[in-house]
Amino acid sequence: MASYREQGIVLRTYKLGETDRIVHLLTQGRGKVRAVAQGVRRPGSRFGGRLEPYSHVELQLYEGRNLDRITQADLLAPHAAVRAEYATSAAAAVMVEVVDHVAQEGERDNGLFLLLRAGLQALDAGPDDPAIFVDAFLLRLASVVGFHVFTDACAVCRTPGAHVFLSVTAGGVLCPECAPTGTRAVDRAVIEAVALLTSGGEWSALPVLARERPAARARAASYARAFVEHHLDRRFRAYEAVPRP
Repeated sequence: MASYREQGIVLRTYKLGETDRIVHLLTQGRGKVRAVAQGVRRPGSRFGGRLEPYSHVELQLYEGRNLDRITQADLLAPHAAVRAEYATSAAAAVMVEVVDHVAQEGERDNGLFLLLRAGLQALDAGPDDPAIFVDAFLLRLASVVGFHVFTDACAVCRTPGAHVFLSVTAGGVLCPECAPTGTRAVDRAVIEAVALLTSGGEWSALPVLARERPAARARAASYARAFVEHHLDRRFRAYEAVPRP
């Protein structure tokens, strides 16, 4: 069997037998990897505590027929603070559930890896309102995998402008000519909130949105969930557990 080294973020773990554990990882170079950590649940295991969900680790693995085998794990970022609080742990659970759904085994996706790392780092800082980071993560992940939300141009005809019709199925704002008859306009503050959630790198501005524009943020959050569940064709169960103001 060939051995290899990888950085990875632990998505999920499952018990296997009496002492082993199956670990789902998002790796930087190989996409999603499913591996077994043998003896990791024994007392005194060398790296049992390093393979907790949300941990960012450097690994030594051996390729296997069905599951790879982890032989070494070193912590790069434990994200213990994320697991320590219910609200941040629930928010992280949504992030890893969505990533586990879209990530492909053997297909490198550095954008997805960096997005998950950034999302967990934002939660690790102990924000007052972790839910706003979930909403941003959902729309940014959708964009990474090919479903971008248009907020400054019509999603259908690409006519630029401050349009006020917002569509889940079309993928963003619609101009008056493209909006179906009976479509209700939304406040521009809602569209601006969606744009902020979608904008890559603007994590630090999210708490301000949550604090100063709660009504727009709530509508934008509903849009984010509906958009992602529609375009990824999946209902994400962990979303219901995230506390919201």
